[in-house]
Amino acid sequence: MAGTGQRVRIGVIGGGLMGRELAGTLGRWPVLVDHPAQPELSAVADIDPAARAWFERVPSVQHITEDWRALIDDPDLDVLYLAVPHHLHEEIATAAATAGRDLLCEKPFGIDLPAAQRIATAVNTGGGFVRIASEFPFFPGALTCHRLITAGTLGEVIEVRAGFAHSSDLDRGKPVNWKRRRATCGELGVMGDLGMHVAHLPLRLGWHPTTVYALIDDIVTSRPVRAGAPEHVACDTCDNALLVCQVPAASRQVPMVWETKRIAPGQMNTWWFEALGMAGGVRFSTRSPATMAQFIWRDGVQAWLEVQPGNVSAWPVTSGAIFEFGFADALLQMWASYLAERVGALGERFATASPAEALAAHTIFDAALRSARTGGPITTGGSTA
Repeated sequence: MAGTGQRVRIGVIGGGLMGRELAGTLGRWPVLVDHPAQPELSAVADIDPAARAWFERVPSVQHITEDWRALIDDPDLDVLYLAVPHHLHEEIATAAATAGRDLLCEKPFGIDLPAAQRIATAVNTGGGFVRIASEFPFFPGALTCHRLITAGTLGEVIEVRAGFAHSSDLDRGKPVNWKRRRATCGELGVMGDLGMHVAHLPLRLGWHPTTVYALIDDIVTSRPVRAGAPEHVACDTCDNALLVCQVPAASRQVPMVWETKRIAPGQMNTWWFEALGMAGGVRFSTRSPATMAQFIWRDGVQAWLEVQPGNVSAWPVTSGAIFEFGFADALLQMWASYLAERVGALGERFATASPAEALAAHTIFDAALRSARTGGPITTGGSTA
């Protein structure tokens, strides 16, 4: 039966894009089959009056405020969703975590590695259930890749590639915003903004790099203060980052490449993953969301099979497997995973990114920054592939 479960009241801190997306996600919640939670968006905090006004159209929202502390102190809220600019993550997340609140944080975990470490300490102290948002691995094609790899179909791993690219900054006339400023987005730049999406699945598979060599590119160094304005300001975060990593295996170092790009001509908003081994391989891209590819080698014949996994997601939906999957479905599945794991009902389904995985990603991206400064590989530590 759809739409049943224990009531969960959610408060959003940050009423921008992802806060609004949550309202739409929860509106589709009844399509999930027998989920143990029945969430509702109950409260919103944002300093922007226009952002607060948007949520007046959501019937379930009973409390709208400019003070995020009011949501942390509200005993009627069960879960908080943190969706604010990166420089605000540490103060708000540590306050919520120290108070023992259950929390889903937008990526990155903090504006830099030290901030992420302080947030993790607060999480460990407070004891709340905390996870980090990363929705793209919930596409059925990505989940199929994960299932085939964990089943051992690759054999000895040869190489791994993962990336997330879009062309949102291709227009040099696009006005500057907080994601293009180091003070609000951090030195990590595009790695902080997109990196958790790229890191989630490899880290879940246990592929932790021991060394990182990074090429980091700041392509557009200034942008107009507003559309059409002649006045420009510094745009001092990196636009693109290419990380060449080594993952220790039984007898060799496995190469793994991560790409995060804001300026990728031809890519509207593409997440991809590929892993190749001596016995098989898998490949998936959100540019072709209805299919994934599996490499097989049998009796001397090599072939890539086009597989349609269907809408077989982490949590079943009423429409079954016949309809195509999209971004809104990935958000729904991520939230379903988070809320199910929160009450111990996730089972063997794919889980949202953990604080440990977020810290591991931060360690890798911090090493990438140091690599870019020195022009050489940086040792990070890691585990066997």
